[in-house]
Amino acid sequence: MRLIQFEKGECLYANPLSVQEDIKGWKLEGRAKISFEYDRLHLENELDAELFGDHSHWVYWCPIDFPDKIIIEWEFYPLREPGLCMFFFAAAGRNGEDMFDEQLPVRNGLYSEYHSGAINALHLSYFRHKYADERAFRTCNLRKSFGFHLAAIGADPLPPVEDALSPYHMKLVKYEGMVQFSINELVVLEWEDDGQTYGPIYGGGKIGFRQMAPMKAAYANLVIHQAILN
Repeated sequence: MRLIQFEKGECLYANPLSVQEDIKGWKLEGRAKISFEYDRLHLENELDAELFGDHSHWVYWCPIDFPDKIIIEWEFYPLREPGLCMFFFAAAGRNGEDMFDEQLPVRNGLYSEYHSGAINALHLSYFRHKYADERAFRTCNLRKSFGFHLAAIGADPLPPVEDALSPYHMKLVKYEGMVQFSINELVVLEWEDDGQTYGPIYGGGKIGFRQMAPMKAAYANLVIHQAILN
């Protein structure tokens, strides 16, 4: 794998995600239980997955628009599975609208609203333990939407919850057409968008966490820096 080297520039955002005040202004789409324990943000589904199926999943958006060329880092604590954890980035309306523009259709956490709806986004699935085939052969998947295009696949080093030694340090770099994802400083996948195969290269936009029920996880120390290509 060809590894592109990046350095951290100016810190654009730092959020410990340790108390309720830290998530003031964040936008929940769908229904979830939000709590804080041990100075960490704990997230889990509110609706029973067996009763509500795909409608029990949700997305939780940071309200800030971030530019292109950034390094996103956070601490991840898997607490209960089966389930799936995903991260959205470079998210915006398909015509350049803000994600929360009232002219866009209402979103309620249903996955199709995000990959084949009114928005463009990159989305990374990094804890894919929802279904038996995902647990049997674990990968991290990077997709580009509109269109649900599978852009890159990498091996997932994260163990089942019972074997986890949390926290895991997640690092995601978005630099023009380049995307690089690492767990505990191990590069899991790297992809460069050619701007043609799946449409134009995306720039800045919003970021958000997604979980598929009945996953429960905790998050801490979300930090975003400018990315400098070394």
